[in-house]
Amino acid sequence: MCNSNGPGHTHSHANGHAHAHASRAEAPTRVSVEKDVLGKNDRLADYNRGWLAGRGVLALNLVSSPGAGKTALLERTLRDLAGTVPMSVIEGDQETDLDAQRIRAAGGRAVQLNTGAGCHLDAAMVARGLAELDPPVRSVVFIENVGNLVCPALFDLGERAKVVVCSVTEGDDKPLKYPHMFRAGALVLLNKTDLPPYVPFDPARFRDGVRQLNPAARVIAVSALRGEGLAEWYDWVREQTGARAPVVA
Repeated sequence: MCNSNGPGHTHSHANGHAHAHASRAEAPTRVSVEKDVLGKNDRLADYNRGWLAGRGVLALNLVSSPGAGKTALLERTLRDLAGTVPMSVIEGDQETDLDAQRIRAAGGRAVQLNTGAGCHLDAAMVARGLAELDPPVRSVVFIENVGNLVCPALFDLGERAKVVVCSVTEGDDKPLKYPHMFRAGALVLLNKTDLPPYVPFDPARFRDGVRQLNPAARVIAVSALRGEGLAEWYDWVREQTGARAPVVA
């Protein structure tokens, strides 16, 4: 597990996440530190969850490998659902605000969180992002996590659900290679389905892998470029907005 040394800041860097390989003698101490890190994060995640529930805000945590198409999916979602529900985005990247610029160009409100050496967002960073974003009551906040299929699986941000975005270019064995992430996802979006037959990919093998790990997870095949399958994705988002907690007066 990566070790969180401090919260990130909007438009700046986190203090960093160090990946260390402990010796056997160090292992008990390392396990204790990891529990402390995750315990602190979980408490902050619960705070975020309560804050979001108080406003009736739906938060979805989008996770994927780099280049799977999360930003393109959000651009299309913002344009297609414009005027139906207020939407905003917390963007997580190690450097730059390029994705936040794309979100704003698509008509969305965005806050950029740069993690520096960090490989994922944590609940403290998201709390800062929510404070700056100040999403309106009964809106949707998409959290676009740093591209990484390992560490984001472990860190609760206070979201309603994790949405795993995977592209056909990554291979149909991805679920079995990264089981923790696919177990954590409530929804799996299989993106770039416009590329086969140019890219070897077996959809049945991919779905079977997801089913082995997480029978409750729903899999939707989409193309953010062409729009195929997006109606089903939008319906799922609407279902989640209908299930959110009532606003606390």
